[in-house]
Amino acid sequence: MPQTGQPLFLARRSYRRRRLMDAARLLPIVGLVLIMMPGLWHPAQTPVPDTGRGGLYLFAVWIVLILAAFAISRGLGPVLNAEDVPEGNGEAEGPTDAATASRASDAPPPEG
Repeated sequence: MPQTGQPLFLARRSYRRRRLMDAARLLPIVGLVLIMMPGLWHPAQTPVPDTGRGGLYLFAVWIVLILAAFAISRGLGPVLNAEDVPEGNGEAEGPTDAATASRASDAPPPEG
């Protein structure tokens, strides 16, 4: 199969956006697994759980999850392009170019 410099299926921007959306969907599951991890730890030499290390671990996981969610939301935020905006959302209610504006001014006023 010959190698070409063109993408095969998706544009790079939409591919990256979809992967960020996948990461946003998986983040709660990864967070749950990481938060449940201290329950699987065995104490080092005593039957008493090591709460200090577990507390620091949970705090670190919490901070990492917040930072990951922030990074993903920043990556997904500014991607509203003209192709992403659905039709009929009320943004383009008036004429948008000179030709449409001139046709609209030439039309007779509605009777009624």
